[in-house]
Amino acid sequence: MPGIILCLAIFFSLSIQVFAAEVSVAVAANFTAPMQKIAQAFEAETGHKAVLSFGSTGTLYAQIRNGAPFQVFLAADDETPTKLESEGLGVAGSRFTYAFGKLVLWSKQPGLVDDKGEVLRSGAFQRIALANPKLAPYGAAAMETMTKLGVLQSLQPRFVQGENIAQTYQFVFTENAQLGFVALSQVYADGKMAQGSAWMVPDNLHTPIQQDAILLKKGGDSPAATALMQFLRGERAKALIRSYGYGL
Repeated sequence: MPGIILCLAIFFSLSIQVFAAEVSVAVAANFTAPMQKIAQAFEAETGHKAVLSFGSTGTLYAQIRNGAPFQVFLAADDETPTKLESEGLGVAGSRFTYAFGKLVLWSKQPGLVDDKGEVLRSGAFQRIALANPKLAPYGAAAMETMTKLGVLQSLQPRFVQGENIAQTYQFVFTENAQLGFVALSQVYADGKMAQGSAWMVPDNLHTPIQQDAILLKKGGDSPAATALMQFLRGERAKALIRSYGYGL
C-alpha cells in the first residue's frame, strides 16, 4: 500500500509539471504589489507561472505594438485594451474590468498633506511628483484633479514627472519630491495606510480609473494565459485586489 501511495504521488507531481506552463504578463505599474501576490496564489493553485513585466500603460502598449511576447495585459485604463482589441492584437471578447483605481496625494512626511488637499493651494512644498500623463492614466487623473481645483498653472513649475506611477512613488518615497499623486495601492495594504500623510482624491475630480485586462493574441492558444484570465475573475484574486484599496 505505501508503494502505491508513493507511485500516485509521483504520478500527480509529474502530471502537474507536464501541464504547468508560463504566461508572460504586462502589468501597469500601479498594480505591482497586488499582481505579485496574485501571481503567487495563481502558481500555487494552478501550477502555472506568471512572468510579470511592469511599466506605464502607454509604454507597455507600445511594446505590444512592436511585437513584445506578452500574452496577457493588465492596463491602468480601459481605453488601451479596447484599442488593442480593435487593432486585432487582443482576443475579441476577452476584455474585462479587473479593478477601479484610486488616486491619492501622498507625502512621506507626517502632517504635510491635510485630509482635504488644501496643501495644493498653500504651496508649502518645493516639488510635487506625478506620472507622465501621456503614458500613465494615474498621471492623467492627477492633471484633471489639479485642473478642476484651479491650481494646475501655479503648480506646473514644481512638477517632477515620473515615466510611470512606480517611478513617481520613488520620487516621493526618497523625498526628491515632498509630495505626489500616486496610486492608493502603493501606500495602502491590508486596510492600513503607510507612513506619512495622505489625501484621498474624490472620484468626482477626475475620470474614473477603470482598469481592464485583455487576453492578447499571442496568448490565445495558451492554457496558462486563459487560466490566468479566469483566476483574475475569481474570489481569491478579488480578495487580494480589495486588500490594496481597489474597487471592483
